[in-house]
Amino acid sequence: MFLNSISVEKLMFNFGAKNLMTDFQFSKTYSINCGGKLLDLSEPIVMGILNVTPDSFYDGGRYENLEKIHQQVEKMVREGAKIIDIGGMSTRPGAEIISREEELRRVLPVINDSLKYFPEIFISVDTVHAGVAKEVILAGAHIINDISGGQLDDKMFETVAELQVPYILMHSRGTPQTMSKLNKYNDLPLEILDYFIERVEKLRELGVKDIIVLNEEVNGNFA
Repeated sequence: MFLNSISVEKLMFNFGAKNLMTDFQFSKTYSINCGGKLLDLSEPIVMGILNVTPDSFYDGGRYENLEKIHQQVEKMVREGAKIIDIGGMSTRPGAEIISREEELRRVLPVINDSLKYFPEIFISVDTVHAGVAKEVILAGAHIINDISGGQLDDKMFETVAELQVPYILMHSRGTPQTMSKLNKYNDLPLEILDYFIERVEKLRELGVKDIIVLNEEVNGNFA
């Protein structure tokens, strides 16, 4: 995955919604504050995706022990990844929401190992649980990546605001078990744009400074 900063005009174009502008504006910020370290996104950078799950759709079960996980992180760093995005829960269609305890059991050892041997990288954790978000940031992770956009845990936005960490806001409907049935839109570009505007405004009101908007058709945009 590539992350970079793009303009609101390109966001509108990719949504097919060039003329849907309101008084809401996405900014052209080119860096984010990750635990006191600035991550420059003026040019695209590589985010390596690491699923430490038994059931993810792509690499679930491939890394069943810490040695193999370490080798994969090392490979991604060697190939140019600046961010490692760690996922401890599958979000493929039909997957079950696991407990916070199980998710932490999967991701905390990976965070500790990665920080010890690859201190130059930035760590993002893919989670829908506010409790997990807090624990992984305290363990040294830098970014929270939430595929649910705060919809599956009503404490997520407040937690991210309290932690003052970059937040990747993604678009989804329902849960992994129901999302495949919630794919009907009257006006796809407008409804997705409204979704992001509403949620970015909530995050801003709470004081979240670094928000990265991600959608399947858009590489990344700051709000």
